Amino acid sequence: MELFHVLKIVTVSALLTVSLSACEDAGKAQSAGKKIDQTVEKAGNKISDTADNLGMAINDTEITGKVKAAIFADPDLATLSISVDTKKGVVTLTGFVISAANSDMATVLSEEISGVKQVNNQLTIKPKQL
Repeated sequence: MELFHVLKIVTVSALLTVSLSACEDAGKAQSAGKKIDQTVEKAGNKISDTADNLGMAINDTEITGKVKAAIFADPDLATLSISVDTKKGVVTLTGFVISAANSDMATVLSEEISGVKQVNNQLTIKPKQL
């Protein structure tokens, strides 16, 4: 709470300084006002960018979960070692499958998920050992 009061005092002091300088010189006050507006705009843009990035991270996590669920729901893929990573809607599949058909199915299932922009299939085909 004490920090909050200090910040309040600093903010009020800064506003009073700007107001007093406006009384002394209208040009300086106008310049100070423009600088304040620019600073507020930059801060708003940074907050917006941060919110967008956070939204993207949450969306990527959701996409990854849905792709994993789709792969796990397929009986031919459920027991295979497939990892899923998503960045900005681009899904990357890594790991091992036992056939080209399994690899293709993992890609198709991934592409069907809402929000997926692209699938980068890096799965390695490793036939089953008898």
